[in-house]
Amino acid sequence: MKKIVVLLLLISVFMTTGCAISFYKKSPKDKAKIEELSSELERLAQLREEEKNQFEEMKRELQKKLRGQASVDVDERGLVITLADNILFDSGKARVKEDAYPVLNKIITVINEKASDKNIGIEGHTDNMPITHSSWKSNRELSTARANNVYHYLVDEGRLSPSRLTTIGYSEFKPVATNDTKEGRAKNRRVEIVILPQYPKKSIDELEKMGEDRLK
Repeated sequence: MKKIVVLLLLISVFMTTGCAISFYKKSPKDKAKIEELSSELERLAQLREEEKNQFEEMKRELQKKLRGQASVDVDERGLVITLADNILFDSGKARVKEDAYPVLNKIITVINEKASDKNIGIEGHTDNMPITHSSWKSNRELSTARANNVYHYLVDEGRLSPSRLTTIGYSEFKPVATNDTKEGRAKNRRVEIVILPQYPKKSIDELEKMGEDRLK
């Protein structure tokens, strides 16, 4: 957001002060393009802010519904719902437990009511302990299977469109805590349901870069 403000201020300065000399040396086509980019940046910044407010509202509603059964946060990825593995699965298993259905149903309700137009990513994560007592070849297969089974539940029971959902198994390679302690490993064994933004920061950064290049 700070970059957007700086770029808009630069454009404004070029257009309204003595620095306009270099700006007006550019062709009318370049000047029109810069003004168009400025307008687009303002529009995207507003839409992104509105979307962030929407995610914050969803976060509060989910926290109220889930009552500590999952953690909910908003970051650059979007709205992230984190479920510990023991909420969803038996140890070393990938089949979603029946006890987890009410938790997932609450998430489905909020998605259908508040984010029916959003794409969703489902990420499986494990700790770094090698698998020794199950049929899984590695944590990679286990984390992928867990993400896929949550996906199937959201599609089959939540009637979410498969075209909106993607899955990935990260195994132990995106830890959120140390794997050197029992408590840390428990935090790393998780599934994250990520409601993705329509106006990600990356798209605004790319537009900013275009504007900066035009100002050179």
